[in-house]
Amino acid sequence: MTSPSPAQPETGASDRPRRRPSTRTLVAVGVLVSLLLAGIGSFYSSALPDGLEFVAEQTGFADSAREHATADSPFAEYATKGVDSPRLSGGLAGVAGSVLVLVIAGGLFMLLRRRDRVPPRRGDGGG
Repeated sequence: MTSPSPAQPETGASDRPRRRPSTRTLVAVGVLVSLLLAGIGSFYSSALPDGLEFVAEQTGFADSAREHATADSPFAEYATKGVDSPRLSGGLAGVAGSVLVLVIAGGLFMLLRRRDRVPPRRGDGGG
């Protein structure tokens, strides 16, 4: 048995063109992955203070901090108000934030997308 030469490609099931996933499938998978990362990955994020809090503690002005206007909001401090479990509370806050970003980004995309479709002219109906 000889191997096929470059002029004679090997035949078989791998010669069929592969179907590309649809845009809808790619978007659905992307949304699912982002929600999973937000819901599950948020529990494993660092509990250490962020950069601004760290610098405030190091320089000694952390004690002068005041509550901000949205401190009583449902998702303040990366948690969900009224949920006792820290894991579930952080996960719900992450999912809610991701959904909000996806809705805003999707809305902007739909609003600003290019519309190449030209409306049919009168008389082109073929009727």
